[in-house]
Amino acid sequence: MSDEIKNIIERMEADNIKFIRLQFVDLNGVPKSIAVPYVKGEMENFFTKGMPFDGSSIEGFVEINDSDLILKPDISTYSQLSWRPEESAVCRFICDIWTPEGKPFVGDPRSILKHALKKLKDEYGYNYNIGPEPEFFIVNIDEDGYPVPYDDASYFDVEPKDKGPDFRRELTLNLEELGFDVEVSHHEVGPGQNEIAFKFDDALKTADAVITFKQAIKAIVNNMAQFDGLDYRVTFMPKPFFGENGSGMHCHQSLFKDGENLFADDESESGISQEAIYFIGGLLKHAPALTAITNPIVNSYKRLVPGYEAPVYEAYGLKNRSALIRVPAARGKGTRIEYRAPDPACNPYLAFAAMLYAGMDGLKNKIDPGEPTEINIYKLTEEEREELGINVLPSSLWEAYHALEEDNIIMDGLGEHISEAFLKSKYAEWDDYRVQVFGYEQERYLDL
Repeated sequence: MSDEIKNIIERMEADNIKFIRLQFVDLNGVPKSIAVPYVKGEMENFFTKGMPFDGSSIEGFVEINDSDLILKPDISTYSQLSWRPEESAVCRFICDIWTPEGKPFVGDPRSILKHALKKLKDEYGYNYNIGPEPEFFIVNIDEDGYPVPYDDASYFDVEPKDKGPDFRRELTLNLEELGFDVEVSHHEVGPGQNEIAFKFDDALKTADAVITFKQAIKAIVNNMAQFDGLDYRVTFMPKPFFGENGSGMHCHQSLFKDGENLFADDESESGISQEAIYFIGGLLKHAPALTAITNPIVNSYKRLVPGYEAPVYEAYGLKNRSALIRVPAARGKGTRIEYRAPDPACNPYLAFAAMLYAGMDGLKNKIDPGEPTEINIYKLTEEEREELGINVLPSSLWEAYHALEEDNIIMDGLGEHISEAFLKSKYAEWDDYRVQVFGYEQERYLDL
């Protein structure tokens, strides 16, 4: 028995673990898990050989005639689930997915990100750090079954207008028990909208953390609502309410080598390095295709419209929040670029991998994004934007997935299996959406 396995078994026994959840995500980033009882004496074999499962029922995985896959726990992801009862303690491991032949499964989103990080390390010796800001709404379900915001507060509001301090305090305490280093929590712009930001880390750890974050917040608020006899729930839907700001997941990114931030350059006028400029160039070049991955559902494009602080213009600026990419004011080790399009409906493993491949293309081919845009792009006319060469992000899922089809860098980075499965899923989603008849249409057109 290796020391690593021995140590984790000892920790599980000290934590009085009764059940083990093996967690992974499907193509769309939806958490899936298998629960197994803790059986003393069988854990070494469990960690070494993994747990077989049927992959044919998981979206984007395998066909029924070739359905056997294996979950292998990543021991470093051990976490006790704080919202489960102490008397029957539950822990969770995030898993990698393997084939019975002992090879990483090409349809596993986590493996796609691991491969991208390895490529960056092998070719450049760099590490990719990322800090996402997933926003969310807390809603109450009214007597007619419709969601309504649980308060009507706005940005940075306080009690009694903001009804969320108790929620955010409980969520922060539970997240800290799960190992999160929470930086700040506050009410966001929209009614019922909140943000809890946690510190950046290695992209793989951060993608794991996003999945845990979303799952934990939903579970904790659900438990609080049941205790209070209410029907509160959390939604990461990008645009749940017409006329209000949507939820984004801005992604702060930087490259490190030997502990040094490669995006920082004290000698340059802007304080950012040439590597950062090229990385920005790669992100802008591939932005249309990236949008299919970072904004992957029909509802994502209800958020990506002018007027609600959502980034729709393919430009970058220093501190400019009207541009797709912003370079925050922090310098030195805090130097980073902020890609502002992603929303919390995305699969973080695929989104982070796709952004990294775009940035690596910028580094490899020295893609120059031009001068930063420091004016409010929202106030420009279409003609003025065209003169400045500022394009607009795809305005629908249909546009976005066609842009993805034409981008060989992102398609090749995700691999044939993931790319084909993702596009197939998006074709089906768009077809299902476009044939629906909504209340808006009935109200507007019934009397024609």
